[in-house]
Amino acid sequence: MGAAKKLGHGVYRGPSVLKEIVYGISLGLAAGLLWKMHHWNNQRRTKEFYDLLEKDEITVVVEDE
Repeated sequence: MGAAKKLGHGVYRGPSVLKEIVYGISLGLAAGLLWKMHHWNNQRRTKEFYDLLEKDEITVVVEDE
């Protein structure tokens, strides 16, 4: 009985290559999406700025007093 394997203890088989690939792709897509959302936000803010300039609602020229 001393040489019998205990139940409930799994044998470590090393990293799963397929799991690692899926995790890497998932993290890459998540980081890419966050980066893309950041650029979309900057693009939107720039477009709003130039739209306001065209409508003469704002100006970049400092007025003399």
